[in-house]
Amino acid sequence: MNVREMLEAQEHAVLHPQAGFSDSTQGRSRPEKPCAIRPVYHHDRDRIIHCKSFRRLMHKTQVFLSPQGDHYRTRMTHTLEVSQIARTLSSALRLNEHLTEAIALGHDLGHTPFGHAGEAVLNRLMPGGFRHVEQSVRVVERLSREGRGLNLTREVIDGIARHSKGKGRILDGAEGNLPMTLEGQLVRLADIVAYVNHDLDDAIRGRVIRLQDVPQRLLTVLGRTHSQRINRVVKDVIAHTDLDALPRVMVGEEIEDALKEMRDFLWGQVYENPVVHDEFLKGQKMLEELYHLFMGKPDLFQRVSGQRAGESPAEAQRAVCDFLAGMTDRYATRLFEVLFIPKPWPVRLG
Repeated sequence: MNVREMLEAQEHAVLHPQAGFSDSTQGRSRPEKPCAIRPVYHHDRDRIIHCKSFRRLMHKTQVFLSPQGDHYRTRMTHTLEVSQIARTLSSALRLNEHLTEAIALGHDLGHTPFGHAGEAVLNRLMPGGFRHVEQSVRVVERLSREGRGLNLTREVIDGIARHSKGKGRILDGAEGNLPMTLEGQLVRLADIVAYVNHDLDDAIRGRVIRLQDVPQRLLTVLGRTHSQRINRVVKDVIAHTDLDALPRVMVGEEIEDALKEMRDFLWGQVYENPVVHDEFLKGQKMLEELYHLFMGKPDLFQRVSGQRAGESPAEAQRAVCDFLAGMTDRYATRLFEVLFIPKPWPVRLG
C-alpha cells in the first residue's frame, strides 16, 4: 500500500458515507496515472495553488479599487476566507476537506480586473455574454499551463461551475443548480458568508457606511462583529444539516434570509455607492478601450499578449476577452497608460 492508498483508506474510516471519496471520483477528462502520494483532490488543490491565475488573484479587486490600506480584502484574501469557512464546515460534517478546499481555491479564478464592474463590461462586449463562473471553468480546463488546462477532476470543476447563486436562494434545490457534491454545496454557501461579512467589514473600515447604518434586525440575527457572524452561520449549518436523513447541506430559514438581506443591503449601500462605483466606471472604460484597440490591431495584440488573435472574428473576440479577463487591476491600468497616455517629448540637450 502506497501513501495515496493509505490516505484513501483513512477517508473511508473517518468521513461520512455521503462524503466525496477520492477513490470514487468520476475522474479527469484526460486520464492520468495516479500519484503515489496524493489522492486526486489533494492533487487538484496543489495544481490550483501553483497556477498563474491563482497568483494573480492577489492583485484583483474585491470591493475597493487599488485600496491604499494594507487591511482591505483582495480577490485572493476572499478566496482564502471562503476556503477557511468551507473547510471548517467540511470538517464538522465529516466531509472531504481536500475536495472542499480545491473547489474553494478555484472558484474565482476567472474573475476579471475591477471586480464585478469588469465582468459587466466584458459581458456587454462579448457576443453571448461573459460570466466569471464560466471563465473560471475555462481557466482550469483550457487556459492554464499554456493552453493544456489543469485537467482537474469532474467533481472540482462541477463545484467551481455551480458556486454562484446570483440573487436567488443560496442553496436552491432546483434541478441543475446545486453542485453534485456536498463539498461543492459548502463552497457555494461559504462564498456568500465570506463576502457579505468581509465586504461589510471593509466598507466600514473605508467609511463608506457605518455599523449603525446596517438594519438592526440583521445585526441581531447575524451578529455585530465579523467573527460573531461567521460563527453563527457555521453553527446554524451544522445544526440544520443531517446527512443521515437528507444528503443536502441545510441552513436555517432565518439565517438564510438574513444573509440574502445583507447581500441586498451591500449592493444598494456599498457596491453601487458613488464613492466605490465611480472609480469602477473608469476601470470599465479602460477595459473597453483596450478591447476595441486589440480587436482593431491584431498585430499589436500578438505583441502585447504573446498569442495570436485567431483566424475568425469570433476567435479574436474570445482571445482578447481571455487576455483582458486574466489581467490584474494594476496590469490593466499600466497597459492602458502605455498604449493610450501620451508621453512627453524628451528635450534634446546640446
